[in-house]
Amino acid sequence: MMKESRYHFRKIGFLITLLIPGILQSQSFTNTVQKGYFRNPLGIPLEIVANMGELRANHWHMGLDIRTNQKENQPVYAAAEGYIAHIGIRPQSFGRYIVVNHPNGLSTLYAHLNDFFPALEQYVTAKQYEQETWAIELNFGPQQFPVTKGQFIAYSGNTGGSQGPHLHFEIFDSKTTKRLNPLLFGFPLQDNVPPDLVKLALYDRSTSVYEQTPKFFTLKKTDSGYIIPKMPVLKTGLRKLSFAIQAYDRISGSSNADGIFSAELFVADKPQLRFIIDSIDYAATAYMNAQIDYTHRSNGGVFLQHLSQLPGDHGAVYHPVAGDGVIELTDTLAHVILVEIKDAYKNISRLSFLLKYDDSLAKKIPKEVPREQYAPNQVNVLEKPDFEVYLPEGCLYDTIQPRYYRNNTSSFYAVSALHQLNDASIPLHDGINVRIKPDKIIPADRRDKIIIQRNGRGVSTRKAEWQGEWLSASFADFGTFQAFADILPPSVNDLGKGDTIDLSPSKRILFTPADNFAVKSFRAEFDSQWIRFTNDKGRNWIYVFDERCPYGIHHLKVTVEDIAGNVTMKSWWFKKYPYTPPRKKIPVKKKVTVSGKKTTAKKK
Repeated sequence: MMKESRYHFRKIGFLITLLIPGILQSQSFTNTVQKGYFRNPLGIPLEIVANMGELRANHWHMGLDIRTNQKENQPVYAAAEGYIAHIGIRPQSFGRYIVVNHPNGLSTLYAHLNDFFPALEQYVTAKQYEQETWAIELNFGPQQFPVTKGQFIAYSGNTGGSQGPHLHFEIFDSKTTKRLNPLLFGFPLQDNVPPDLVKLALYDRSTSVYEQTPKFFTLKKTDSGYIIPKMPVLKTGLRKLSFAIQAYDRISGSSNADGIFSAELFVADKPQLRFIIDSIDYAATAYMNAQIDYTHRSNGGVFLQHLSQLPGDHGAVYHPVAGDGVIELTDTLAHVILVEIKDAYKNISRLSFLLKYDDSLAKKIPKEVPREQYAPNQVNVLEKPDFEVYLPEGCLYDTIQPRYYRNNTSSFYAVSALHQLNDASIPLHDGINVRIKPDKIIPADRRDKIIIQRNGRGVSTRKAEWQGEWLSASFADFGTFQAFADILPPSVNDLGKGDTIDLSPSKRILFTPADNFAVKSFRAEFDSQWIRFTNDKGRNWIYVFDERCPYGIHHLKVTVEDIAGNVTMKSWWFKKYPYTPPRKKIPVKKKVTVSGKKTTAKKK
């Protein structure tokens, strides 16, 4: 469940060559995999809760999420022989993860781990203390940590951006780093269930997909395939149109709605375009935002996958055959439309219907009013007296209409008006550069404390850079933008009360730093030496007592900095000694006399 920034990605071609000994080169690797080469990375029966191609926020899921029976610390084993080439600790992303390189030119990745095997855990910990950082990335040579197939390498967990205990597992080409669909490698999973089709969406492609609400058709499964019920012929007044589908897949015996493997569009039995989720680079996974109806999903709708390639989509999953999937109707004949959906096990579902242009319906379509437009594959610029935005050529997937609004604000810390450019329901592939001219005089001692904040379906905050009399920062989404003077330091909770705080009963220390805008860094020291606090899940920084805190009295100092450079430092003395919980009082029985008789009762 990786959450990578999608705005540093660059377009790549869709041809892939796998340099694997003894394997033929192919445009698609689906017929060149070595089935049986990799084993189940766990010691329990293989069950998955997510496949490659499942649709996630801003990316396709790039591997398998494997069940660990809702438990942590299941042993994880190397899927094949090789050597550990890389480890990483990425908060709110992979968490703790391992990459193993194999002799066949492929690599495997194991993520959301709790602990590495002892020798590796010891090495990584030493490097963290050497570099004084919790988040870390380390590379290794073939001789440092070689592994055999089935060798224990780690314990499963729930670290990073994981929402529950599981193992995230990927297979990728070691040279190109393209992720390959693990379900094609012959793992012990059975699947004879074809994908499900739920809805068909129709788009007017004479205008932008972001400037319309598609027309929906519910689908029905029959013995001969899927149909649009009670509609033998789909009539339209559009000359230029495209479709999208809501579809999902299930593995036999599982109730999880997984992503589909491929979809192909045919017109009059002639293939037009297909998309295949078989090999994707992380640098291109954000193109998922072009493959779905992003606006519909952003406004609370379901995932709809386009059966056409948007003009600004330069990703690798679409394979044009006779065009980009946009259908042009130049006559009034009924054309046979066929959509084939497949899963990785070649189970197929088909949707077929007739499509016909109807001139009487065309007269009912409102005429588009010409407006200013920003187009994909070119630089677009918005220029106002106190607000400017630069959109690079790889930024947009389809044409949009720029919508700008300006509002004055009375916010105490604001140093500019509030500027809005469109909203976050329109996706961006590359970041946009925003420039704001302050509308207030900023004292010299506050000029290096200015931030720009974007709001709208989430909040993002950047340290502003002065460019003459303008403030500048880059952002990943449209929304509202405003500059603020951030003069308030961050806050952090206290360790406890007293001159010397007794932490003998405690197993850990937890801090939750906070800021009015955003925390940049956290640092803790025991007796003037850096101490490792973990930071897997959002705001909390946690230290679990270990040998680096021997019994005695110690000094703890914590330093928190926000993105504007404001710093808060706190320190405490604390003591840590062996602790024995107080023994529970055992009730004592005493004799009492009731009506001349002796009896017993519990003494409280």
